[in-house]
Amino acid sequence: MSDLRKIMIDGAEVEVDPAMTILQACEVAGVEIPRFCYHERLSIAGNCRMCLVEVKGGPPKPTASCAMQVRDLRPGPEGAPPEILTNSPMVKKAREGTMEFLLINHPLDCPICDQGGECDLQDQAVAYGVDFSRFREPKRAVDDINLGPLVSTQMTRCISCTRCVRFTTEVAGITQMGQTGRGEDAEITSYLNQTLDSNLQGNIIDLCPVGALTSKPYAFTARPWELKKTETIDAMDGLGANIRVDTKGREVKRIVPRNHDAVNEEWISDKSRFIWDGLRRQRLDRPYVRKNGKLVAVDWPEALAAAAAAMTGKKLAALVGDLASVEAVFALKQLVTGLGGVIECRTDGAKLPAGNRSAYVGTACIADIDDAEMIQLIGTNPRLESPVLNARIRKAWANGCDVALLGEAADLTYDYTHVGTDRAALAALLQYKFDRVLEVPSLVIVGQGAIQGADGEAVLAAAMELAEKTKSKFMVLHTAAARVGAMDLGATTEGGMDAALNGAETVYNLGMDEADIPAGAFVIYQGSHGDRGAHRADVILPGAAYTEEDGLFANTEGRVQSAFRAAFPPGDAKENWAILRALSAELGATLPYNSLHQLRQALVAEVPHFSEVDVVAEAPWQPLPAGALEGGEFASPIGDYYLTNPIARASVVMAELSALARARAEKMAAE
Repeated sequence: MSDLRKIMIDGAEVEVDPAMTILQACEVAGVEIPRFCYHERLSIAGNCRMCLVEVKGGPPKPTASCAMQVRDLRPGPEGAPPEILTNSPMVKKAREGTMEFLLINHPLDCPICDQGGECDLQDQAVAYGVDFSRFREPKRAVDDINLGPLVSTQMTRCISCTRCVRFTTEVAGITQMGQTGRGEDAEITSYLNQTLDSNLQGNIIDLCPVGALTSKPYAFTARPWELKKTETIDAMDGLGANIRVDTKGREVKRIVPRNHDAVNEEWISDKSRFIWDGLRRQRLDRPYVRKNGKLVAVDWPEALAAAAAAMTGKKLAALVGDLASVEAVFALKQLVTGLGGVIECRTDGAKLPAGNRSAYVGTACIADIDDAEMIQLIGTNPRLESPVLNARIRKAWANGCDVALLGEAADLTYDYTHVGTDRAALAALLQYKFDRVLEVPSLVIVGQGAIQGADGEAVLAAAMELAEKTKSKFMVLHTAAARVGAMDLGATTEGGMDAALNGAETVYNLGMDEADIPAGAFVIYQGSHGDRGAHRADVILPGAAYTEEDGLFANTEGRVQSAFRAAFPPGDAKENWAILRALSAELGATLPYNSLHQLRQALVAEVPHFSEVDVVAEAPWQPLPAGALEGGEFASPIGDYYLTNPIARASVVMAELSALARARAEKMAAE
């Protein structure tokens, strides 16, 4: 017997799940229903009344389609399917009346409103409203609220859809926004005038269907029709969120999320969204060579000649930074190993085992979090390391999932069982007899902070053993966008970065700005920003940022995704793979490709799963041999969430957020 139920929508018969709302059923039938308050990832509020439809044989008034389920519909005469009308005179009159009420107090700000041109209220007023108003009273005005440096508020425009309140409460897990008052006095406000304390707050800008909440850094800089829109991938953390980069001329003007249910749903973190002002500050736009102790601007031939001279006949080591694309790492590895050198991507000291994909990627997909009934976090603070993934864990928790944390206690926005803080607690956990866990979908997530110590591989082995004992899926949460792709390419050296740099005469640094390179070695730095790596360099080769070249990235679950160029690198900066190809010719060891297409053919020939874009390649399970766990507590590898890479450190917005976070932490400590 089928669980589906037949209903009639505007004369067409469709079969839908009875748990669906009428609005969802209409979408299945291809009928558009206008809405302001309804959002498929938020709870149902039913307060804008724009989605009204007529239920034939039902009450003699329109019904809010977002709030009534198909199972609640009564059958028609003689058992006929219930009938829904979405374009009857009753519905048309109801929508016009609703729109008239919504516009009673809405100001005529469209010419100076940042939402203009992509505003739901504008679009639906044209499609479903009327061209007059019977309201002759003065319009109501409301004081704006200060939500911080990211979200600009013009609350007079607010239509009380409460999407922002529901998002911050349900998804972001903070309780600083709410609605006070009733009727004409109702308004959205913040608790005790607090600013928002969340790494996901920028998403309320996308959710707001009017211009009440807009982007403060983007304000008055461009109109939507002036922007060139490029769909690409975020590189601010290991999640690989799908984003759209909007550019005007050569400048990135804003970054907004794209929907991808298996990765980021339709949310992105604030760092991913507001990083764009760092893309144009402190940029390396010409090559430099150190002469007499000072970096001097030179042309490309001189810089390449200086780099080639430093690499010829020397003991060579290469380091891979956190933002490098797969193609750049592949070209660097071929160049350096061809000259007898070594390469290392684990620059944060993480003891990830080379060649064992199940140990550095795991067996779980991000979407597995949704179905998990138990999640064990080990040495990670996902709220800092991957805010969007943390929101997904919170959603699982809200659906009844039990979460346990082994590591530093922190506010993760959901309740969890704190198992312990150190390696002794992990050892004790392995001795526990698991009963209930064997019967439910469960997940073990280990963070980079857990595996950065000297016994990192033993910790990883213990986490994998725990996953085996509990029949759980296993996930390694990476903080670097480049890490999984570089590990897939084998960009590792036995003994890690210290072993790679030991005795190295020349170090080729591909955008690694997070650790110091020992004195004595000649350093060639290829990157986009004048950060720590450039200050240490003897030769600087300016490269493109992640928004300025096509490239592949493998995210924390091992999903290969394509990033596309949204803008061009500034000045004389070039694409990263092209710099390495030009340098190889200077060295007389020319790499065998002249285009990105040829490079990718060579890449796929060596690592076939890079040809399968948006697919998570299966990682055969290979448990690591158990090792001795040393003492010591687990800590998150993220010191300052807003300043984790050179682009973030060049951003004024990120600096302001970092200062606010420090002030908030000091205030809490004082209290």
